[in-house]
Amino acid sequence: MSRLKELIKGYQNKNINICWCNLSDIADIGTGNSNTNEALEEGIYPFYVRSQEVKRKNVYEFDETAIITAGDGVGVGKVFHYVEGKYALHQRAYRIHINTNEVIPKYFYHYMKATFLKYIEKNAVNSSVTSVRKKMLEEYSVPVPSLEIQKKIVRILDNFTELTAELTAELTARQKQYEYYRDKLLNFTLEIPRKKLGEIATDIYRGTGIKRDEVTTEGIPCVRYGEIYTTYNIWFDKCVSHTTLENITNPKYFEYGDILFAITGESVEDIAKSIAYVGNQKCLAGGDIVVLKHNQNPKYLSYALSTYNAQKQKSKGKIKSKVVHSSVPAIQDIEIPLPPIEIQNKIVNILDNFEAICSDLKIGLPAEMEARQKQYEYYRDLLLTFNINGNTILTDRQTDRQTDRQTDRQTDRQTDRQTDRQTDRQTDRQTDRQTDRQTDRQTDRQTDRQTDRQTDRQTDRQTDRQTDRQTDANRFY
Repeated sequence: MSRLKELIKGYQNKNINICWCNLSDIADIGTGNSNTNEALEEGIYPFYVRSQEVKRKNVYEFDETAIITAGDGVGVGKVFHYVEGKYALHQRAYRIHINTNEVIPKYFYHYMKATFLKYIEKNAVNSSVTSVRKKMLEEYSVPVPSLEIQKKIVRILDNFTELTAELTAELTARQKQYEYYRDKLLNFTLEIPRKKLGEIATDIYRGTGIKRDEVTTEGIPCVRYGEIYTTYNIWFDKCVSHTTLENITNPKYFEYGDILFAITGESVEDIAKSIAYVGNQKCLAGGDIVVLKHNQNPKYLSYALSTYNAQKQKSKGKIKSKVVHSSVPAIQDIEIPLPPIEIQNKIVNILDNFEAICSDLKIGLPAEMEARQKQYEYYRDLLLTFNINGNTILTDRQTDRQTDRQTDRQTDRQTDRQTDRQTDRQTDRQTDRQTDRQTDRQTDRQTDRQTDRQTDRQTDRQTDRQTDRQTDANRFY
C-alpha cells in the first residue's frame, strides 16, 4: 500500500491539465434489440440484460468494446458491464462505445461506476430513479486527463478488481465442489429403492397467504414463500418472520421434520426449492408453500431434493415466463433414492460436516470480498473525484490526510499482526524450552528416585545374604 500511497500523492500534487466533455462527444450510445425470453441456457454469446446476471444467446448484435448499463428497473445506476467482443443486448439496456483514441474505455468504465448513480439521482425528475433517458447519458460530463494518467488509474483499479474476481472464483469453485460430492454421495451405485414423494408423504397440503404488511417482529413464527429462496438453505430451526392469528383466516401449520416447497418462483431452474424444518416450534406456512409430512430423516430428504437430478424433475414441463408455478401433484411425482433410515442418518452426518466447512468458506470469503470491494471503492473515488478550477485538478490536502490515516491504520494492523505472530513464536519457543527443562528435571528426579530405590534394594539383599552366611557359620561352629 505504501507504493500506492506514493502514486496517489504524486498524482494529486500535480496540476494536471484536464478536459471536461459530454459523453456524446466521445462515445456512441444506443440500446439493444433483444428480450429476456430469448435467452438460452447454452447460448454461444453473452447476452447483457438489466441486471448483473449475464445470460446467453446464439445470435450476437455487436462486436466491440463497450460499457453496458441498465436503462430501467432496479439496476439503474448500479449495473455495469465491461465487454470486449461479440455480445447481444437487451432493448432496455444501454451500450456505450468509446469512439476516440483520447479516452481509454476501461478508464471511463471505472469513472462511470464511481459517479453515474449520483449524477442520475441529481438530475432525476422524481425522488426515485426508475429509468435513464438517452439524453441524460449524452449530457453526462466526463473528465479526460492525459492517456498516461488514465493508464495509471486503470492499472491501480484493475488490480483491486482482479483480487475480488479471484475471491469470487474461489467461492464459486468451492460451491461446485460441494455440489459434486453431494450429488455423488446421493447417486447410489447399490440397488437402493427409489420412491416418489407421494409414496413417502403421510400428509401434503398448501399453506395460507401471509401478506407482507401482515409480517410482525413478534407473534407466531411463519415462513413466506420468497424467504425459501432468499433466507434459508438446506434446513433451518428458527423463523425470521412472525405474524398474528388475527391476520390468518385459515392457518396452516408446519412442525419439526416437515419439508417446505416454494411452488412459485421467478425461474424454471429454481422452482420448487425445498427446505427442512428442524426446530421445536409450531409455525405457519404462507401461501404458495407446500408442506410435506413424512417418517424419514428430514435433512436427508432436503439434501436429496437439492441434487441436480431432483431439480431436473422439479423443472420438467415448466415454461419460462416472469412467474413460474409448480403444484402439489408435481411435488408428489418427484422421485428420490430412499435407503434405510440408518444409511440416511450416516449420509446426513457426512453432508452436515461438509456443509459446515462450506458455510465457513461462505462466511470468510464473502467477508474478504466485501473488504476488497470497499477498498476498491475507496481508492476509485479517491482517484476519480476531481476538484475543478478551470481545466486543472487541484491538490486536496484533506484527501491526502485521509489517505495517510487509512494507510497508516492498515500498516499498523499489519504490523500488529506480524508482531503478534513473532511474539507467539517466541513465546512458543520459550515455553518449549521451559517445558523441556522442567521435563528434564522431573525425569532426573524420577531417575534418581528409581536409582536410589534400586540401590537400596541391592544393598538390603547384600546385607541379608552376608548376615545369613555369618549366622550359618556360627551354627556350624
